[in-house]
Amino acid sequence: MSSLVSALAVAAPLACGWSVHSLWLRRRIETARRDPLSGLWTRDAFTERAERRILARFRPVAVYLVDLNRFKEINDTHGHPAGDAVIRATGERLAAWAVDHSAVVGRLGGDEFAAITSVYSHGHLTETLHRLSETLEQPVEAAGHVLEVSASIGAVRANPRAERVELSELLRLADEQMYRAKRCEAPWSNALSLNKECPTVHGRRAGRSGTHGGTEATE
Repeated sequence: MSSLVSALAVAAPLACGWSVHSLWLRRRIETARRDPLSGLWTRDAFTERAERRILARFRPVAVYLVDLNRFKEINDTHGHPAGDAVIRATGERLAAWAVDHSAVVGRLGGDEFAAITSVYSHGHLTETLHRLSETLEQPVEAAGHVLEVSASIGAVRANPRAERVELSELLRLADEQMYRAKRCEAPWSNALSLNKECPTVHGRRAGRSGTHGGTEATE
């Protein structure tokens, strides 16, 4: 009996040590998958989680693409520290919105962000877009300046239970709607179907950076 007690006395700290190490390792891995500036998921981490939600086929989803307006102008006029402050503020705002809407949100790169939520109806999607737009359109104080911040948001709704959909295609459609919102100087635009409006070049909307032969979306 005494030998068993002794063995347990030795094993308990070791098990505790391994548990702490495992927790530390998991946190390190999660930190590595977070964008250091915005605090949101990186592109790869967002993609993994968003695809998992689509494959679960639990309920209809909406995919959003967010692009900050005049971000290059902020960088050019006030410097990159001001631009970094805008990205940080945007990350914090998107993270808070994500909690309220059970969303997965990531920074795709630069001033472009993506999100996925569950939605119940077209009206529910419209409500989430209103809330998202209001959340993002708040001034940011940086380098002694008050910077006006706004975003163009594109969204598309799909029902994975009724139709085969892929994240890349939904992001492509959300990108079209983001482009439409930006052209029309509207805060957001959402697709009414899963049909593409713009030609695709190398898997991207024609006219996007990295493509040739840009064209406008049809009305």
